[in-house]
Amino acid sequence: MGESKATRAAYGEAICELADKYPQLVVLDADLASATMTKFFAAKYPDRFFDCGIAEANMTGIAAGMAASGLKPFTNTFAIFAAGRAYEQVRNSIAYPELGVVVVGSHGGVSVGEDGATHQMIEDLSLMRTIPGMTVVNPCDANEMRLAVEALINHDGPAYLRLGRSAVETVTSECEGYSFELGKGVTLRDGSDVTIAATGLCVQLSLKAAEILAGEGISARVLDIHTIKPLDEELILKAANDTGCIVTVEEHTVIGGLGGAVAEYLSSVKPVPVIRHGVEDVFGRSGKAKDVLEYFGLTPEVIASKAKEAVALK
Repeated sequence: MGESKATRAAYGEAICELADKYPQLVVLDADLASATMTKFFAAKYPDRFFDCGIAEANMTGIAAGMAASGLKPFTNTFAIFAAGRAYEQVRNSIAYPELGVVVVGSHGGVSVGEDGATHQMIEDLSLMRTIPGMTVVNPCDANEMRLAVEALINHDGPAYLRLGRSAVETVTSECEGYSFELGKGVTLRDGSDVTIAATGLCVQLSLKAAEILAGEGISARVLDIHTIKPLDEELILKAANDTGCIVTVEEHTVIGGLGGAVAEYLSSVKPVPVIRHGVEDVFGRSGKAKDVLEYFGLTPEVIASKAKEAVALK
């Protein structure tokens, strides 16, 4: 694995690096530029940066107007506010008129840590996935984040992009044949006994789980599902046919996110055992990020045990 960097940091770098190439790019923030890492863009391109204050719904409406005028706005705040507080504006002002705004939700998931349940947004992927026409993206590392940002600048339509707070190891830049395309998952490791389909920082955890399983004679395929919607149904179906069972892993509620998307699809075309691993029907807990992830079983060891459960169900 390569460098360790938070996806929010990679995002902040990417929007600066791409600004000259895409003059239509504008960035809006809700008084969190130091946390969302838009502060670098603000310093370099002050005429294209708009701090809307602690007024997320207003920021969303402003972005909709900018998009209708031909600009490419990226709105930025914590995921709890981007997908939660401003949900109605995202739905009605951006998605309903099919405007090309990228809604960026930083600090997604329980790895926010000490901020606790009120700020640990574990419902954002499911909320955004239910909005008609919304593309939902959750990159796993810095390399993938940079590629996702450029792809979303060129994307025609509304999108939600999730950023993480904690530093994570880069894995995609070292994967032979890796390429990024919205709506297309990536096989980071092949296997024949079970498929682990993961998103966000759970991709790295799942790769480590596959190593544990290999030591026990179980061959695990690991899929990086960076785009939750549209789901790469072709890749998921192939995995179901090849391995006969799937474990989904996400730093998100098991209701309506990646696990829900995979289970909904496979139940109609290829019913195989699907174990959804993530946060159960509970709120988050305050603590250091590593401890909170362990509390919810988001560790290589627990993921490996879920994979063995799936294999036993075949």
